[in-house]
Amino acid sequence: MKKIVLSAWTVAALSSVGFAGGDMAPVEPVVSTPMMEEVTKNFYVGLGLTGVGTSTDDVNIFSEEPYQDRTGNLSLLAGYEFNPYIAVEGRYSLYVSEEDYLNTDFWGIYAKPQYPVTEDFTLYALLGFGGVTSSGTNGAAIDLDDTGFQWGLGASYDVADDIAVFVDYVSVADGMTPDAWNGATPDVSIGAITLGVTYSF
Repeated sequence: MKKIVLSAWTVAALSSVGFAGGDMAPVEPVVSTPMMEEVTKNFYVGLGLTGVGTSTDDVNIFSEEPYQDRTGNLSLLAGYEFNPYIAVEGRYSLYVSEEDYLNTDFWGIYAKPQYPVTEDFTLYALLGFGGVTSSGTNGAAIDLDDTGFQWGLGASYDVADDIAVFVDYVSVADGMTPDAWNGATPDVSIGAITLGVTYSF
């Protein structure tokens, strides 16, 4: 009698589940995979070696005129990258060695449009405002202290996740008139080529 009552109760229970629209399919647990959040490193700093060429606008580049000189500089830079196509950058280049009679320091603040050719290789331009100071050594009566528009072109290559090497040319001064230039009053142009490395953080 007990077996009959138990069987009837089991049938009734299963029937009520069926009428309620329930089904007995097993529910698989949902496994969530944690998402790895990509860290964006917008700030960067850099260090470079810079060759600075200074000449008057009437100098033939193939001649050895007294109104041209080259110096070696150490350049410091810092920037902020808004996205892969635009950044802002500031630079200061400090004179450390001379060829003949001149030392030159310069600084600039630039908008930096850039184009990533590949994942690691980027071309860029520098467009901004800056200043330059040149003074004579070894008795040369030279004094140039002026500000104006500066522009440049360059390329960088990522050698690691946070480190890149770069090379660029910046037109520091174009047709600036010095306060003194060995007794003459020429227009002076200054260009700088920098090879360096940057670190992003």
